[in-house]
Amino acid sequence: MAKDLFVGVDIGGTKIAAALVSGRGKILARGKETTPRGVGPKRIVKAVEALIKAVVAEGGYRLKDVRGVGIGAPGLVDPEGRKILAAPNIKLAGFPVVAWLEKRLGADVVMGNDVNVGVMGEQWLGAGKGAQNVVGLFPGTGVGGGVIADGRLLLGAHGAAAELGHIVVDPKGPLCGCGNRGCLEALASRTAIERDIRAAIAKGQRSVVSELTNGKLGVIKSKVLAKALKRKDAVVTRVMRSAAEALGAACVDLRHVFDPERIILGGGVIEACGDFILPIVQKRIDRDPFFKKVGACEAVPSQLGDDAVILGGVALTKRL
Repeated sequence: MAKDLFVGVDIGGTKIAAALVSGRGKILARGKETTPRGVGPKRIVKAVEALIKAVVAEGGYRLKDVRGVGIGAPGLVDPEGRKILAAPNIKLAGFPVVAWLEKRLGADVVMGNDVNVGVMGEQWLGAGKGAQNVVGLFPGTGVGGGVIADGRLLLGAHGAAAELGHIVVDPKGPLCGCGNRGCLEALASRTAIERDIRAAIAKGQRSVVSELTNGKLGVIKSKVLAKALKRKDAVVTRVMRSAAEALGAACVDLRHVFDPERIILGGGVIEACGDFILPIVQKRIDRDPFFKKVGACEAVPSQLGDDAVILGGVALTKRL
C-alpha cells in the first residue's frame, strides 16, 4: 500500500530536479541531473524516470510506497495534464510523457506548466500560504505567470491561461517575441532590462555595468543589476524603475481581473533586486483608486526558490 509519499519533478531546459516529499511537504531526498541535449523526447523522459527512481531509493523507499508523481514542465501543457503541446526550449512536445511514466513507474503521474506548478507550491507552503486567491509573476528571460482563484489553478480552455507576460501594458511599446507590442515581457523581463541598458550605453551613457561585465554586455546577470543598484548607477536605476513601474501597472490590471489577496513576485531578477522593485510595485497597487475601499493586496517575494516547482508538483498530485 502506498504511503503518504510523493515525488515532485522540475523539468527544465538545462536541468531536471526531483525530490521525495512527505504529504506535509517535507523533502526527504533530492537529486538533480543535466537535461540531455540534442536527443529525442524518449531519452529525456528516461532521464526523468531514472531520477525519480534514484530519489525514492535514496530516501530508503520503493516505488510502490509512492502515492503519486507531480511534474512541472516548460511550455504549454494540455488541461488534463498528460502531454506537452508546445515547448520552446526542450524537445518534449507531443510525447505522451505522463502515460509513458505511469506505465514504467506503476504510479499516478500528473503534469503542469512549470510556472503554474511553482505558484501552486508557493500557495501551499510559501509566500501564498493561507491564501485562496493568488497571482504569481516571475520575471526572468521572459515573464511567467500563474493564477489560483478560489483555491483552484486556472488553466483555461486549452491549458494556456495566465500567460501574464503577454498582457499588453503599453500598446506603443517595444516589440515582444510573441509578435505584439508593449507586452509586460517586453518591458520588465531581464531580456528587456538588458536591451535598455545596452541601448543607453551605446548612446554614450556611462554605467558601472560595463565595468562589472568587463564590457561583455550580451548577458547582464541579475547579480550585476543588484550591484549596480547598490552603487546607485543612474542608467540601471532608471531602467529598473521603468521595469518595476511596468510590473506595478500589470499588477493593478491583474488585481482588477482576479482580486487576489497576494501577488507573488519571484525569479532571479526579484531574488536579486526585490528590495528595489517590490516597494515600487506595492506603491503602484496602493495608488489605484478603484480598490481604495476594498481589502488590501500585498506584493510579496516568493519564498521557496528552486523548490517551488518540486513542491507544487506534489500539491498538484495531492489534488488528484
